[in-house]
Amino acid sequence: MSWKRVKIGEILKQYRIEHRVQNEILYKQVSILNNGGVVLRGEKIGKEIGRKRQFLIDINKYPETLIFTRQLLLQGSIGLANTDVHNCIVTENMPMFSVNIGKVNVEYLIQFIKSSDFKDQVGKIELTGSAQKSIHEKTFLRLEIPLPSLYEQKTIVNSLKVRNLQVNTISTELNYQLSLVKQLRQQFLQEAVQGKLVKQNPKDEPASELLKKIKAEKQKILKDKKKKEKDFLPVIPEEIPYSIPENWIWCKLGELFDIVRGSSPRPKGDLRYFSKQRTEYHWITIADFAKHSKFNVLNDTSQFLTEEGSKQSREVNPRDLLIAASGVGSVGKSSQVGITGYIYDGIMAIKSIPNQTITTYLSYFLKVKELEIYSIASGANWLNINTDLLNNYLLPLPPLAEQNRIVQKLDGLMQTCDKLEGSIKQSASYNEKLLQQVLREALRKE
Repeated sequence: MSWKRVKIGEILKQYRIEHRVQNEILYKQVSILNNGGVVLRGEKIGKEIGRKRQFLIDINKYPETLIFTRQLLLQGSIGLANTDVHNCIVTENMPMFSVNIGKVNVEYLIQFIKSSDFKDQVGKIELTGSAQKSIHEKTFLRLEIPLPSLYEQKTIVNSLKVRNLQVNTISTELNYQLSLVKQLRQQFLQEAVQGKLVKQNPKDEPASELLKKIKAEKQKILKDKKKKEKDFLPVIPEEIPYSIPENWIWCKLGELFDIVRGSSPRPKGDLRYFSKQRTEYHWITIADFAKHSKFNVLNDTSQFLTEEGSKQSREVNPRDLLIAASGVGSVGKSSQVGITGYIYDGIMAIKSIPNQTITTYLSYFLKVKELEIYSIASGANWLNINTDLLNNYLLPLPPLAEQNRIVQKLDGLMQTCDKLEGSIKQSASYNEKLLQQVLREALRKE
């Protein structure tokens, strides 16, 4: 069976049905997803559409229409249109092509578009544009596709369908396993803060005594800083969400710790305050919570301040805890601090924590409560939590000795969960590589 490599321009022909947008007409618009789906994006009246020169998708005349997005082709934004998007409008940045089904099987073409061969060719294209790089259709049509006979193409497609089904079944199972690990992690954390993870020891000094010691230490720190202590109402039975062991105690975060909001040098980006080089003054952002945290301890940052900038921001130190206080999807996320750094007003810090055991226990508690804190944030589009909310947030406080047992147990369980998660993700990576290898072998000339 003879194979040959041909230019994509030999099997695709671009078509352009220009349309001038009319102000009073309702138009349907499309989006091309990175997985290759061409879907309806919504409807818009003509007068609300800024670019009046548009192009129509004509599925009746060109039933096999391929579309891609110039700026997003590298991310996989290319796919076949279906009847749902007939007569939708697109801009010139979404070129359309009629597939010559006399030369190429449409499903074979789609499989090729998913292959590493196609992605490698796209990756070598010299991109145009300054701000947003794009791939012009003339360049796209010069790419090559390995092309056997139509019969062989159909055979390859059928074989790939079977293998894809197997790979997708494995992928579904791996995603399910990841969800189970996530549930297991949350279950361990929930049991820990309810006093169900480790056994209680009646010889432990009760948490009520620990509460007195922490409050006394906090008062001393605030006095040294010449800060006024806040008054807190006692916890009443109606506020208590669940029962805890007898030697635990319900209290409010602000009773135990000093909770403060960050501050930012102004104006933002001023080189007097913000350094383009790495300095000793770490500027902590919410993005650093995930990017630079290991075992839930933040040990580095992506941005830095000058010495002058540090004087205008809020300093945090190892053992402090950080909580994302404003934003869209990040509110409630938390992290321990392993470095001396500086935070802006979108982050709150829990300070004056007397020892590392309490910091770690409190960190685990906040992980359990992330979604709850997010749900009680105020604001419509831009969410926010204030210090009063966090000061009055209820904390189930165990005896210090039991906190130590809880932390040791959770540290081991979380590491086990991390290993399970890592193993599943590695299997998922192997599964994806297997799919690419199957595609590569199928599209390779024998």
